[in-house]
Amino acid sequence: MVIFPTLAVGLLASLAVGVAVGPVAISPGESLRIILAQLGLGGVGALDAAHRLIITQIRLPRALTGALIGLILGLSGTVMQGIFRNPLASPYLLGIASGASAGAALVIVLHWQLGGMGLPLGAFLGSTLAVISVYRLGMRAGRTSPYGLILAGIALGALFSALTSFLITLSSGTQLREIVFWLMGGLGRSNWHYLRLLTPVALGGAALVFALSRDLNALALGETGARHLGIEPEQLRRFLLALVTLLTGAAVAISGTIGFVGLITPHALRLIVGPDHRLLLPATALAGAAFLVLSDTLARTLLSPVELPVGIITAFVGAPFFLYLLVSSRPEGSI
Repeated sequence: MVIFPTLAVGLLASLAVGVAVGPVAISPGESLRIILAQLGLGGVGALDAAHRLIITQIRLPRALTGALIGLILGLSGTVMQGIFRNPLASPYLLGIASGASAGAALVIVLHWQLGGMGLPLGAFLGSTLAVISVYRLGMRAGRTSPYGLILAGIALGALFSALTSFLITLSSGTQLREIVFWLMGGLGRSNWHYLRLLTPVALGGAALVFALSRDLNALALGETGARHLGIEPEQLRRFLLALVTLLTGAAVAISGTIGFVGLITPHALRLIVGPDHRLLLPATALAGAAFLVLSDTLARTLLSPVELPVGIITAFVGAPFFLYLLVSSRPEGSI
């Protein structure tokens, strides 16, 4: 299908733009020479030292981290919509975002640095605690109820949000700004260390999700239909929820809460490639990665030298698009 080469080229183009564009103008050609030099494929004598530092230590790890987080959110949104058979499901449905926010806010208020790992660790543990709690509350007679999970996610999400609000009232100055900026989502903390931690999680999780694409197709038929095809829905749902929790928790731990990426990319690509998860999953992975890299580039440059949280850009782009989808899919004559 032509859509996959197009999405791949689009992702590469977005990475090139993300590396070249910024407050300091660096041409795409020079950016490429710097990257090749960093890989040991070219000389470094004629390269500007300041530009080389900007590309290798700031823009390149940030663009790659944004691509991995976009990939994670796109895949996680698609899986959640498949599990719950609901196009409104998002990666944050089960309280992952609110739990991560509470964990991150607690780390900031208590000054738990832990060698720079305090914030991502606190966010990851908070998101994991939230999902485990939701899963326990949503279980009935040894089985999970989709409606029970959703209701438990809403209730616990409100509880964790209240905890975050309480911690915000206890903070001031730098702490307050850091919590608010983190809540709105951003890639400003990206570095090679975080990228090395995120890469095996993102790529390994993506490989597992792709391997289960046929099972997700079976789950779309309902529990009875899935059993006729040899799939045990409860076991599959448990595994996929655990996998989405790991993936989304790792992404949120680094970037904060970035909305709409995992909601609109599955919608948009489903209109193009159809509902078959064997095609939809890789398509949303590529589209989510490219979308977040381009959104972060806008966040860095739109009001330069002021940097916007990337969550603002994704909301400005995603909300109108999502409303358009809702309106265009509404039956004629309905209110």
